Amino acid sequence: MTINRRDLALSALAVSTLALTTPALAASVDEDAVAKKVEAFRLAQIAADPKALGALCWDDLSYSHSSGKVEDKATFIANATDGKSKFLSIEYKDPTIKVVGPAAIVRFHWLGEQEMAADGKKVSTNLHILMNWQKQGDEWKLLSRAATKL
Repeated sequence: MTINRRDLALSALAVSTLALTTPALAASVDEDAVAKKVEAFRLAQIAADPKALGALCWDDLSYSHSSGKVEDKATFIANATDGKSKFLSIEYKDPTIKVVGPAAIVRFHWLGEQEMAADGKKVSTNLHILMNWQKQGDEWKLLSRAATKL
């Protein structure tokens, strides 16, 4: 069998192109997976669903509020589902997702409205959010979250 230089060059080009595009495709797949988890988290917050929130968060979660209050996973879930307030809406505007190895940095503008159970008062929130998601195996989970008032 004879292999000419042209065939060899085309084969090398095909292999190098595949090697260069594979990481980009993997990042795109991971970005899509993280985006789905972020949306599931938003819906779980609105529903105040402790089981869904628990499944989306690492046991070592660090959840920081714009007030400076920091919660671990158990405290975050307990406070998010205690019925003292109800989210009427949460919107994650202009999200960005950057996958870096087994981590994903997610940023977005949070616009929310909640109703306080005690007096029915409605409170609006306008925040910048930074989330860090970590992948283990095929699963992405929230490792940390920080909020800043706008």
